[in-house]
Amino acid sequence: MYVNSEEALRKLYGFPKGRAVQKQLSALEKHTINFIGHSPFFTLSTYNRDGFVDCSPRGGKAGFVKVVDEHHLLIPDSKGNNRLDSLINIIETGNVGCLFLIPGIDETLRINGTARITTNTDYLSLFREEKNPPKTCLEVEITEVFLHCAKALMRSALWDSDAQIQRPDFPTMGQMINDQIGENDTPESQVEMVARYQKDL
Repeated sequence: MYVNSEEALRKLYGFPKGRAVQKQLSALEKHTINFIGHSPFFTLSTYNRDGFVDCSPRGGKAGFVKVVDEHHLLIPDSKGNNRLDSLINIIETGNVGCLFLIPGIDETLRINGTARITTNTDYLSLFREEKNPPKTCLEVEITEVFLHCAKALMRSALWDSDAQIQRPDFPTMGQMINDQIGENDTPESQVEMVARYQKDL
């Protein structure tokens, strides 16, 4: 049996109450600004004109996402593989969702809004200290912002060192992609891949 209406969902789950509703804000304030300033990683969700969804990891030194004001963020588009999936989606629909994480902190920060790709030199100058300065950045106008409780990360034990998999016990990216595309060449080792990636960080 499938659940295919909000009415059916509400019969199962009921409605949010109290702080679950009250915590949703339309602008940043001191705690959410502080959270962004300590975050070295977030995921960026976008979708294209046909409704196909994409989610991309984004990382940098803590505070690499800049707060312009209580309604706007700047996100550098760091050097990548040039697929440009997120950027093309933003051109087509403009809507984004962000989930910020801080290592060791189980709470997360969710931000939804609209984004534009910009080459504004004043904005790009904020990232000139980076090893590979971005060609563009995303200007995000915030529509929703709220903190998520710690339950998901507590369940996953994400920051628990005992839960971590040792890298040699997991296939390398090179091996996985070779298997996926049917390539028989000797795959790039983990050490080789990390050395190559270091040049583009």
